[in-house]
Amino acid sequence: MEGGVHEFDGSAFKECFSLSWRNPYVLRLAFSAGIGGLLFGYDTGVISGALLYIRDDFRSVDRNTWLQEMIVSMAVAGAILGAAIGGWTTDRFGRRTSILVADFLFFAGAAVMASAMGPAQLVVGRVFVGLGVGMASMTAPLYISEASPARIRGALVSTNGFLITGGQFLSYLINLAFTKAPGTWRWMLGVAGVPAVVQFALMLFLPESPRWLYRKGRKEEAEAILRRIYSAEEVEREIEELKESVEAEARERGSSEKVSLAALVRTATVRRALVAGVGLQVFQQLVGINTVMYYSPTIVQLAGFASNQTALALSLVTSGLNALGSVVSIYFIDRTGRRKLLVISLAGVILSLGVLTAVFHETTSHSPAVSAAETRHFDGSLTCPDYRLASSSSSATTGGGALWDCTRCLKARSTECGFCASGAGRLLPGACLASNATARDACHGEGRLWYTRGCPSRYGWLALVGLAMYIVFFSPGMGSVPWIVNSEIYPLRYRGACGGAAATANWVSNLAVAQSFLSLTEAIGTAWTFLIFGGLSVAALAFVLVCVPETKGLPIEEVETMLQRRELRLRFWAPRAGDAAGDDGKEGAKTAGV
Repeated sequence: MEGGVHEFDGSAFKECFSLSWRNPYVLRLAFSAGIGGLLFGYDTGVISGALLYIRDDFRSVDRNTWLQEMIVSMAVAGAILGAAIGGWTTDRFGRRTSILVADFLFFAGAAVMASAMGPAQLVVGRVFVGLGVGMASMTAPLYISEASPARIRGALVSTNGFLITGGQFLSYLINLAFTKAPGTWRWMLGVAGVPAVVQFALMLFLPESPRWLYRKGRKEEAEAILRRIYSAEEVEREIEELKESVEAEARERGSSEKVSLAALVRTATVRRALVAGVGLQVFQQLVGINTVMYYSPTIVQLAGFASNQTALALSLVTSGLNALGSVVSIYFIDRTGRRKLLVISLAGVILSLGVLTAVFHETTSHSPAVSAAETRHFDGSLTCPDYRLASSSSSATTGGGALWDCTRCLKARSTECGFCASGAGRLLPGACLASNATARDACHGEGRLWYTRGCPSRYGWLALVGLAMYIVFFSPGMGSVPWIVNSEIYPLRYRGACGGAAATANWVSNLAVAQSFLSLTEAIGTAWTFLIFGGLSVAALAFVLVCVPETKGLPIEEVETMLQRRELRLRFWAPRAGDAAGDDGKEGAKTAGV
């Protein structure tokens, strides 16, 4: 995969704004392609809120956790395929054409989902959107990179990352805006078609990537575009550098065709780099980040907040912190170092997951009791069948209704049941009713709260603290460092194959987590599910300490040498010998151990 992570500091942004002011054509190119990042973020984030209302509209989805997971995760499955297709189409047909195809897929997916008459159509729409996400994830930053002046390339490419997290934040705002509109989730999912149409229209009037044109022998077209991007003093030098780069790439491609999986595994340096790179990408997902991004409102409801609108509003916090974390990472990545930032990030993630585990354990083990009087207050036909049977039992000590609480009510086996909180206070004993529209409306009609996914708890606000802590620690470290390490750790000849393997591992792990989270919460409980993620985070921390080298400030050649020696440096907090020596010792830092 071409492109990659571009590092920069604040001065790059100042120069970016300055050059864009003098040459708006550059900003137009970057912004038009960057809409793909916005769509990427929006379509991965919008389902978290839309799912709340999809469950309300389709009974077959409401209690079928596997179907809910399918609706969420099919976009991830489509993205895996879309990324593979995108890699081929960008080389065969061009970057611009691939972006146009991605826009068509985004629009088609949005239209299919907005008009869905059942869960099957929703799944099909999510697959279309996923294909667009996969193509946009690699094509948009590549186009921006190849159509940007070299000195501000990092800043412009990084705006694509900001637009991804910004798109996720926007999706939560849109979700909240349409909670009172007729059709709710149809609007939430359908709105994604608007920026897709806008980008499609803008890209029709923009040129192909000059680098791609040059590689295809269309040199005159490439040079004409470069003359619009660069000043008269710079353009000739850039054309010459482009020529040399394309020729070097052709030579490298000729040698890389001989690369095989067996060769990668047999080469010790590459094997160790693959272990570090692929392992980081897998652990990035296994610590549970996309359970938070895909199911954040659902998690808030499991913590005891009944209202869909409240759940969406509180979930804005996690999305906003995630966007902020991507900015924080830029500041710390070269000051702190990759490995140290990973360790700090994972330590905080472990602490956050511990808080969430404790909160959900308390929520489920100390939920409000079910009152026979409160239940009889409603029409007898609305009583939960399992509770009615238990109440009629001759002995309360063998499972009678006196032992029932909200948690047991929601887990009733024979039919779906819900908990109607007491009108005097949500933590007081309430009613256990059958979960249907009639019972829900009867409960709401008396101004009571209706719970079907979680129980009232005095500790629910601590779950929000835990989620906020999780994002604050995850985003600057585990959120961005795995991608940066993968851009630095592989020998040049193997970079394409190894980077592709790592990215694929990330998407596949993402799919596994997205497809299993709700099933786990139903099978073993939310507390145990977060405890599993906590255990995986501990394993990730051990993996980082043992297998991941510090690549800060090291050229590719020194990274290779370091991997060959396989040095371990567990005292990650101590400066390397070269660093301690000051500016005069920078060369020594390059040869320090891991």
